[in-house]
Amino acid sequence: MRRIVCLGGGPAGLYAAILLRKALPQVRVEVYERNRPDDTFGWGVVFSDQTMGNFRTADPESHDAITGSFHHWDDIAIHFGGRRFVSGGHGFAGISRKRLLNLLQERAHELGVHQTFQHEVADLNDLGDADLLIAADGVNSRTRNTHKDVFEPDVDVRKCRFIWLGTTQKFDAFTFAFEQTEHGWFQIHAYQFSRDLSTVIVETREETWKAHGLDRANTAQSIAFCEGLFGKYLNGHSLQSNANHLRGSAWLNFNRVACKNWHHGRTVLIGDAAHTAHFSIGSGTKLAMEDAISLVKHVTATNDFDAALGAYHKERNVEVLKLQSAARNRMEWFENVARYVHLPPEQFAYSLLTGSQRIGHENLKLRDPKFVAGYEQWLARQDGTDEGRPPMFLPFKLRGLELVNRVVVSPMAQYCAQDGLPTDWHLVHYGHRALGGAGLVYTEMTCVTPDGRITPGCPGLWNAAQRDAWQRIVEFVHANSPAKICLQLGHAGRKGSTQIGWEKMDYPLPEGNWPILAPSPLPYYAGISQVPVEMSRADMDEVREAFVRATRYGLQAGFDMLELHMAHGYLLASYLSPLTNLRTDEYGGSVENRLRFPLEVLEAVRKEWPVDKPLSARISATDWADGGLSENDVLTIVRALRKAGLDMIDVSTGQTVPHQKPVYGRMWQTPFADRIRNEIGIATMAVGNIYECDHVNSIIAAGRADLCAIARPHLSNPAWTLDAAASQGYREQWWPPQYLSGKSQLERNKERAIPVETKI
Repeated sequence: MRRIVCLGGGPAGLYAAILLRKALPQVRVEVYERNRPDDTFGWGVVFSDQTMGNFRTADPESHDAITGSFHHWDDIAIHFGGRRFVSGGHGFAGISRKRLLNLLQERAHELGVHQTFQHEVADLNDLGDADLLIAADGVNSRTRNTHKDVFEPDVDVRKCRFIWLGTTQKFDAFTFAFEQTEHGWFQIHAYQFSRDLSTVIVETREETWKAHGLDRANTAQSIAFCEGLFGKYLNGHSLQSNANHLRGSAWLNFNRVACKNWHHGRTVLIGDAAHTAHFSIGSGTKLAMEDAISLVKHVTATNDFDAALGAYHKERNVEVLKLQSAARNRMEWFENVARYVHLPPEQFAYSLLTGSQRIGHENLKLRDPKFVAGYEQWLARQDGTDEGRPPMFLPFKLRGLELVNRVVVSPMAQYCAQDGLPTDWHLVHYGHRALGGAGLVYTEMTCVTPDGRITPGCPGLWNAAQRDAWQRIVEFVHANSPAKICLQLGHAGRKGSTQIGWEKMDYPLPEGNWPILAPSPLPYYAGISQVPVEMSRADMDEVREAFVRATRYGLQAGFDMLELHMAHGYLLASYLSPLTNLRTDEYGGSVENRLRFPLEVLEAVRKEWPVDKPLSARISATDWADGGLSENDVLTIVRALRKAGLDMIDVSTGQTVPHQKPVYGRMWQTPFADRIRNEIGIATMAVGNIYECDHVNSIIAAGRADLCAIARPHLSNPAWTLDAAASQGYREQWWPPQYLSGKSQLERNKERAIPVETKI
């Protein structure tokens, strides 16, 4: 290469130029910036201590210059409900954005980078013979937008407005403060980034911003409003804007950018041009500069240009997706502050600290053991216990059901019933997991009719023999453990008469198929699956009564709790989703109509199920497909189910249609349980890639859900809860007396495995 051009003189473009010039001193490196050298938008930039280690390795000189201008702090302070909560050990540093740019400009000049300011590159063809074009031109990237058909950007304009201000007030911690107005909530994100200056970002929902007339206010008027609202945190100091003019509004929407492709030919995107992460997680500049590190590493490692850019995208996309996921969770937390203001101030603060799901209970304990110990004590008092304990071991009560902890063995299909009859396999499977310490054990989906089975191996509850087989299992659980057991009832609908799970899941049986029913005659796989019969009113009556009959048998068998399966595209779920319910009668169309038949079933079952025993429903809170359930649909459904007598929502997602596009990750479905619990005020159970005790502790402690269902880990370790108790030093966990000789050994071994420096 002979010539490299960076479009954009922000941290991403300058840092890429610095590293490229170091690695390829024979190459001409140029930076073009539309603004003046001293122009900047925003005030301070935040880096974590961990981030700086990467910068030290990449370029010690710029690292040392940056750290020499740092203002360090360790604490996060949260002001809410007239209280102030402080958590330490977070290890952040701030620097003036203008100072950061000046330091990078100086370093680039020292290395011989050609910098041109106040120059807009209108046409990439004007750059002639440049071998590499690095588009670091920001969130509104002209390069990306000019070639959006290639880069395929997804730009999501978010729900809040924010204004980025400065002040001479010195904050001794990264400060979050919340104030309620007659039109809604405002919050500030404030931190000191130099000896004399702090950043203050004021944020609120779009509708609240408009209701206060801030859409018509100029910058000076907006500043006056913010000073009046947050004056008690400013101690007489004024707020300032570094906008170039004060006439127009300085309020912005955050744009969440994600690009499918990051490079094309000789052009590559880095920083905000390729992706953004919400400022509440403080990672935008970090991501941009780490993009530069990765890009330079790959470009200088091979002469295969296309391969180098592909490797850069592949490497960075993994880290970016992780941080974007955490930033999305944190961003949505702040967008929906009103969802959490009903929480006690202590739990509100904990929820904020862990809102990204990137910092969990154990990580917070390492940062600030005193804060977490105090919070565990407070949580224990709320649940009527005297001693602090890991949150997963708090008791839980729902109607007359009392659970000893918050761990649930999730429903997991075993595919080994015989004509719907549970076998010895089921006795051992459920019995073993009850002995493993979980507070609640679920059956797999138990079908209410022979034709309502998913596969020939699915259990049922349509006759007395099946009832007696289930009763044998229930009695074993009750006689040998404190665990409770929940019966999950369902009907497969259009996903019935298929092969067992370890064969070709969701595909029809090669032979011996039985007729299937659905609200609409839509096969699951077009051209492959059976076409279901569209249900008549008589069919609905028959299925409803089958649920009632199974409920009656479940009560006779001694189950402690009952759940209706209204998720995953099975029969009741197929009524709820507009993707699978195309009816034009009173059972189709609006969400209220689509609800009618599932509500009929629920109301009939509730009449049969005793008032002191809880009733739950599993729902899919999104279909992960265009045209599927909306957020408002889900909230409408849950409100109606609660009104009809439901006590808890088991919150899952998807599996409605085969063309779904879910977004996976740790605890990936928990935000849906969080939203339902804290907006509707009904108990929820979270499920989905919850596999560590830290996940359970974090979810329960933050009030995101009341129970956590754990599936695959219980397949590999039926005693998952006993192991989790020993790992956390919680010695009060019940053990089967036959196994007590193993308890103390496990606890000793777990204690030895904890590094000395992490012991508290």
